[in-house]
Amino acid sequence: MPAVPIAVVNVLNTPYEIIVEPGVIARAGETIRKVVPSRVCGVFTDETIARLYLPALQKSLAAVGYEVVTAIIPAGEAHKTLESVKIGYDAFLAKNFERSTPIISFGGGVVGDITGFIAATLLRGVPFVQIPTTLLAMVDASVGGKTGIDHPAGKNLIGAFHQPRAVLIDPELLKSLPPRELRSGLAECIKHDIIRDADHFATLEHSIDRALKLDIAYLTDLIAHNVAIKARVVEADPFEKTERAHLNFGHTFGHAIETVSQYAYAHGECVALGMIAASRMASRLKMIDDKSVDRITCCIAAAGLPTGRMSLPIPDVLDAMKFDKKVKDGKIRFVLPDRIGHVVVRDDVPMDLVRDALLSVTG
Repeated sequence: MPAVPIAVVNVLNTPYEIIVEPGVIARAGETIRKVVPSRVCGVFTDETIARLYLPALQKSLAAVGYEVVTAIIPAGEAHKTLESVKIGYDAFLAKNFERSTPIISFGGGVVGDITGFIAATLLRGVPFVQIPTTLLAMVDASVGGKTGIDHPAGKNLIGAFHQPRAVLIDPELLKSLPPRELRSGLAECIKHDIIRDADHFATLEHSIDRALKLDIAYLTDLIAHNVAIKARVVEADPFEKTERAHLNFGHTFGHAIETVSQYAYAHGECVALGMIAASRMASRLKMIDDKSVDRITCCIAAAGLPTGRMSLPIPDVLDAMKFDKKVKDGKIRFVLPDRIGHVVVRDDVPMDLVRDALLSVTG
């Protein structure tokens, strides 16, 4: 039975399907060939995913006639660098890839961002497909076409927009995901509801433990819900000029925390702290009531994510925020909730309130 898309993202009149289905990896080759037929395909992955799942994907691709060229990098944010990009370039150019040759991203957000950047720049652009393997990548990074690598000055400062041709999501892969990484992905699920869906947030805050118990049916529905939110936002604003900035709720604080910690904090942990800091700052600005801030904090805690005890120097985090990609005309822009289910962008927040918000997550 063919996989059925749960969402279609239509960016610049070039639609692509998102499929969320347990076991879909076994039919990945069949699905990808329909979208990007070619004699050869590339797979870019990391050592952890290669050990766990690469043979199954290679078998699926070979079954429909693909010659598979694989590039493998070490796992982890520390390897989101130009050196890893070069590993992909060298592997794929050695096999005379053409502009019609697809590259498949098979991994978490780091692998997805690097693969997309390789695909955007190799031969000035080749097609690519996302097969995310972490919850964070499934609900966020795999949809929308943001690609890139890190720089010592900050996270994702080098990159391009390059939309995938398809996104295949297999929730069964989450069974091997370390608990810390599962919780990290839940931060993005919480974020999506805070910015767009108050009703679903009311359900999520009482059911999020089912995700932690690896209830695959629950996770399948949760992923589909989040993908649908992300897809609609991306369609409305593919290049992050207006509405798509809402997806950065918690990230202005979060990315700075991540950079200063030298990635000792997981991405979702940083976003969790960032959402709490942003919500408390919104409360100080009389934008949102304290009860809503408490609900946000309790939901984050229920997901097993940090709500405080950040131990980084506040001046260093404040300095890192000045290098955020969203800074405009020298002003730091913050995505702040004015109620659960809705956010606004502000660039007029006094720095003493920013400092106080950071201090609030150190206790």
